[in-house]
Amino acid sequence: MKELLIKIIQPVIAFLLAPMLLGVINRIKANFAGRKGLPILQPYYDLWRLFHKGAVYSTTTSMIFKLAPIVCFASIILVVMIVPLGGGSRSLFSFNGDLILAAYFLGLMRFFIVIGALDTGSSFEGMGSSREVQFSALAEPALFIALAAMARQTSSISFAGIFSAVDPKMWTAGCATLLLSAATMIIVLLAENSRIPVDDPNTHLELTMIHEVMVLDNSGPDFGFILYGSALKLWIFAAIFVGMLLPISAMPIWLSMPITIVAIFTVAVLIGIIESCMARLRLLNVPNLLLTAISLAVLSLVFALRN
Repeated sequence: MKELLIKIIQPVIAFLLAPMLLGVINRIKANFAGRKGLPILQPYYDLWRLFHKGAVYSTTTSMIFKLAPIVCFASIILVVMIVPLGGGSRSLFSFNGDLILAAYFLGLMRFFIVIGALDTGSSFEGMGSSREVQFSALAEPALFIALAAMARQTSSISFAGIFSAVDPKMWTAGCATLLLSAATMIIVLLAENSRIPVDDPNTHLELTMIHEVMVLDNSGPDFGFILYGSALKLWIFAAIFVGMLLPISAMPIWLSMPITIVAIFTVAVLIGIIESCMARLRLLNVPNLLLTAISLAVLSLVFALRN
């Protein structure tokens, strides 16, 4: 009963705290710019406002456009229930090979965002969809190879098994694999969540938009599902990144889970610092960054195979 309660609490925590990550990032960026900035809880206010509005649909769209936000949100919910929170815990849907299923659900989320954007018949959104697919074709191999390296190093093909195996002994034996996989994951995190230096979520310039341009026609609850799903996606990648690094598997769950939550918000602070200290890359240079992530992931796999 206690184990089941812990499994249920983990996704509930993600649903409650994920939007705050965006608020923390915006507050860090405001502090670096010398501004007061928006409240940390502003993303919650935005979601409340959107869910109390009506949706407007273009006459050129079909049922695909209406279904896309719902399917995307359902996909990310399932991923939240797969990725555990804390080194010594298991998720609600934990099993051998769950990391592969989680990656496919993330791919399903992207697929429906893209076809929803294409369904509008807008060349503007088609441009963003093309960029999203191009960059994801480089980000996904980096993610899979990094996860494969961690699976090899820990002899487990589930998130719970990988996170539980990360301990001080693992850091001694496989330090190179852990660091290279974590470096890969932070690049993939920035790319998959459309953060600087890959994309700027606050821009509205036609020539620089990638993710934001795909959701311009969404409104009301549909746009709320997309924003909420984006926050949950950021939470998931931060949880994976933290799980690869923190050697807390031997700690009791009542201690490891709060440490993991603090570490996830620390990742949000790190993202805010990155976005405050560097500019967005030119589109032609983004593939170079993602190829660097693939190279780091391959090196991580090589070190894992040698151990």
